[in-house]
Amino acid sequence: MRALVYNPKILLLVACGLWLNTMVAWAADYSPVPVDMTPIQVSPHAYYVRGATGIATDNYGFISNAAFVVTDEGVVVFDTLGTPALGAGLLAAIHGVTDAPIKTIYISHYHADHMYGAQAFSASGAEIVASDGAKLYLEGEVAGQRLRERRLSLSPWVNDDTHIVEPDRYLQGEERFTLGGVRLRVLNIGSAHSEGDLVLFVENDAVLFSGDIVFQERIPFLGSSSSAEWLEVLNEMEQMDVVAIVPGHGAAAESPREVVSLTREYLSFVRAAMQQAVAEWIPFDEAYEATDWGDFIEYPAFLETNRRNAYGIYLSLEQESLESR
Repeated sequence: MRALVYNPKILLLVACGLWLNTMVAWAADYSPVPVDMTPIQVSPHAYYVRGATGIATDNYGFISNAAFVVTDEGVVVFDTLGTPALGAGLLAAIHGVTDAPIKTIYISHYHADHMYGAQAFSASGAEIVASDGAKLYLEGEVAGQRLRERRLSLSPWVNDDTHIVEPDRYLQGEERFTLGGVRLRVLNIGSAHSEGDLVLFVENDAVLFSGDIVFQERIPFLGSSSSAEWLEVLNEMEQMDVVAIVPGHGAAAESPREVVSLTREYLSFVRAAMQQAVAEWIPFDEAYEATDWGDFIEYPAFLETNRRNAYGIYLSLEQESLESR
């Protein structure tokens, strides 16, 4: 298996020339964001920008990854980051790699840290595609509540001018297409991490963009996830013939088992602990305090995320138990 590679010339261009230009471009329409958005090349056609490890409001909101595929005929983007300013930075970073037009933007899922940046791509003319499950988020109350919260917690980068860009098209099932000789496959894997999740596979390079189906280096955020379905998807990912997986959070890795392991082990552990509590009619607070979280407690976002994750799984298992009777 070949190692993850990068193109030194591209990185030098970005580091030396693009940084200043990017900051000027951001300043034109958005409050400047002093973050490093140097593209990391993982294969001949696949790149990503890596957010910092942390919770949603850390690092000016730049805590998730976004990826893109470069071909001679155009660019395919996967996620747009968590603020319009960060989206503008991603757009500038892409233009530092290629002059090819942006053809399509796939939003892995409609969570704030992955899609508010789509606003900065409005003039690109690119089609925006999301899972059909994203409709549930957009039609529900959470979308508006989250935007109002982020206008406070991520001001001025999320403000009154920030709005949610809805997809031009919803994807059911999967689609395959070739752009500039690069074969791409996009799969709607249903409700796993969110109401609807997409993954993108760059077939020529055997690189998978997983979105938040995979977390690296921090405790996953479960949100409205289906832990059982999520575990099934992870098991399938471990069997895929890939040379690299680019996760929604954290560094890309060569080995599917390596990059999937934390998310799978965490989900399995929480689900097993809460399943026992539900089966024995143990109240959640008591079950949570009795659980030994030692294998995960040192990971970033544990304090902010773990109790909420466990409670969500406890409630879902409780509901499953009631429905099975």
